[in-house]
Amino acid sequence: MTILMAGCGDLGTEAGLRFAGLGHRVVGWRRSPAKLPAAIEGAAADLGSPDLPPVPADTTAVVIAVAADSPSEEAYRAAYVRGVENVLDALERDGVRPDRVIFVSSTAIYGNADGGWVDESTQPDPGGFSGRVLVEAEDLLHARLAGTGTAATALRLGGIYGPGRTRLIDQVKTGTAVVPEDVRYTNRIHRDDAAAAIVHLATMADSPAPAYVGVDNEPADLGSVLRFLAADLGLPKPPVGDAGPARGGNKRCRNDLLRSTGFTFTFPTFREGYKDVMAGNGIRHP
Repeated sequence: MTILMAGCGDLGTEAGLRFAGLGHRVVGWRRSPAKLPAAIEGAAADLGSPDLPPVPADTTAVVIAVAADSPSEEAYRAAYVRGVENVLDALERDGVRPDRVIFVSSTAIYGNADGGWVDESTQPDPGGFSGRVLVEAEDLLHARLAGTGTAATALRLGGIYGPGRTRLIDQVKTGTAVVPEDVRYTNRIHRDDAAAAIVHLATMADSPAPAYVGVDNEPADLGSVLRFLAADLGLPKPPVGDAGPARGGNKRCRNDLLRSTGFTFTFPTFREGYKDVMAGNGIRHP
């Protein structure tokens, strides 16, 4: 079985290594394939270009995991919409019909729900261009693969944290963290759990659903997260004040559908996850 990682950055590489650990052949498309570990067969590719490498004939699953080069609408459109389109064109060009295609999307498609709950049945209501572009990419994926025999799935990830993704920890350490004056719900997933979810959906026996929300078990008020980090680091509680606009909107995301497939989290809440990150980065206070 060959797994094609169309986009092989940090998250894609971690997923690719997990696929390889299960005995799969893994091909990784990346602009700089020399940076990939030996367990992943690298191929130079820019998903924003229609000139993509050959797709292995025995590819059973494709994972599209891309990131925009900059926080602009054009960069998002090039990465996500054109990226999805070009990968699907490459599959058609080479006559390859994988069992399933997993597109890594985002909970940004839901916008701001004023603290309410959202799940896969919630109508997307993006508040900015990033969410709108991702909805367009998801719609394109499902429209192109409808009736082909290939299952199309969007994995809508919350905020990814983990190795090298320490923004909140850094804010607490530098004293720049501010607890919002109002309750502001946030949704996140550890990088390792995000990679594990990709592998699970690509390899599970049952055909995956069209979409899954990929967040941990506990939508958490940002203030609670910041206070936890400060306490664990032995630092003063961050002050309460104007924390600026909410990143990702104020909503609580349910992960019931993902968990119903048998997926379990290594880091079910931010507490276990951030403790692991801080221990791994050697920044835990004695």
